[in-house]
This record gives sequence, C-alpha cells and structure tokens, in this order.
Amino acid sequence: MKKIGFIDYFIDEWHANNYPRWIKESKFNDRFEVNLAWEEFTPEGKKGLDQWCAEMNVRPASSIQQVVDECDCICVLSPDNSERHEDLSALALTSGKPVYIDKTFAPSLEIAGRMFASAEKHSTPLMSSSALRFGSAFEKALADIGSLPVNSVMTVGSGRSFEIYAVHQLEMLVKALGSGALRVLQSTNGIAHAMLIEYADKRRGTVNFIPGQSFQITLQYGEDKSICINQMTDFFPCFIEKMLYFFDTGIQQVPKTETLEIAALIEAGIAALKKPGEWVKVPCC
Repeated sequence: MKKIGFIDYFIDEWHANNYPRWIKESKFNDRFEVNLAWEEFTPEGKKGLDQWCAEMNVRPASSIQQVVDECDCICVLSPDNSERHEDLSALALTSGKPVYIDKTFAPSLEIAGRMFASAEKHSTPLMSSSALRFGSAFEKALADIGSLPVNSVMTVGSGRSFEIYAVHQLEMLVKALGSGALRVLQSTNGIAHAMLIEYADKRRGTVNFIPGQSFQITLQYGEDKSICINQMTDFFPCFIEKMLYFFDTGIQQVPKTETLEIAALIEAGIAALKKPGEWVKVPCC
C-alpha cells in the first residue's frame, strides 16, 4: 500500500475533507491510502490537525519533512491559497517523489516557472490541475471532435472570487484551445466578469464568471459545428483516478505547457480586472 501525505495550509477544508473518501472509493483503493497529514496553522473555528486526523484515521505529522520522508507520494493542498504553494511544496519538489499540487497551481507565471524548475532539477514528477479538466462529458466531447480544430470556447462558472475559481474554467478552455494566448480583456460590473481571450490565429476564448452559475462549456469547431455541455457531475471522481494514476506511474496527466498557460492567463485576468475594458498582455510562457 503506497502512502499519500497531505501538506496543507490548514487541513479542515473541502478538498482535504473529501479526497480521502474518494481515494477509498477509487479503483486504486487497494494500492493507496492517505497516511500522514500536516497543516501550517488552524484558523479559528476549524478543526485542528489532531482532531481531523483522528476522524479521518490519518496520522498527524510534526513537520513537512516527516511527510516527505515517510510517504511515497505527496499532495500539496491549500486550494484557496495558491500564494502558499511555492513555500509549502519546496521540500517535496526536491524529493524525487510524485507531487500533486492542488488548484490553483500558482498565482503568477513566474512562480509557476520556478516550481517546475525545482521539480525538474531534482527529477520530481509534478502535476497540477482543476478537476474540471477530467469530467467524462468534457472528455467525450473532445474525443468526438477528434482532429478538427477548435476555433472558440465559451465557459461559464462561479465561485467566491475570480482569483481562486477562474482556474476551473481556464483548465477546460486551455485543454480545448491549447496555448498561445496573446491578450485578455475583462468586462465587469464588479460582481460578474466576462474575460475575452485573443490568440494570433483567430482562436477566441470567453470566460464568464457569474455568481451562482454552474459550470458549462461550449466548443465551436470545424466550419459550423458546436458542442454545449451544461451538466458536469463526475469530474472529481475522474480527477482522483488521474491523480492516483500519476502517483502510481509518475506520468504527468497535464502538459506542463498548459499548466503554465493557465498560470499566465490567471495573472493577466487578475490584472485586467483592475482596468476593465483594456487589453492586457498575457505573460509569455
């Protein structure tokens, strides 16, 4: 049984509270277990590490070093605080063991590049993704499209903030359209945002961040064909299978170029929110 170690900013959060159950329900349940967990601090009103571990039947770790030393693969969580990912993953990225870093991978392209560089220097397999990338309806749509070019993508979704939740829409958009975005423009009323993404070869992407809206995606491809997916329900179980396959094999399930592109788009999108109606250049990957 391979041991998974959790490293988190604070452990009592939605992803850490659900991943252990989904791992037990996956087809890899006879090969992996969440064995150790560590948190940096406990916010007021949250369960502390000892209580969380007792309820989850997981051992509490006294340090990140212990997690890295005693586990076969490492999951760096902190899903709502991507600014902590570089620090929280620093030791794990030197371990040579598979490391999954939760969404959002990094708040900027520069930080994302540094994290990949550290992993590559130490031959550490590294993966990050939003679960939305792996939903079965989305995967089927891309398979149905096949080799035909995707010309434009429109996504819809919501969350507490663009900074934390835009990754879900961008993960799907970049998987479908690929990389090479040049610039973005944000139209916003302060609550809902519509971000236009422009490419040099006439590809177009639109990210609609609308509070209370479920995730949807429309893909236009070929000359006059389109697919609309307005129900996405199984992306988390599908994602868990991909993460565990990565842990088992060390084979990256998301191209590095796409993870870097998503980081660049998030950085540009946040900057564009500060000057709506103006084009903002996407940092070069």
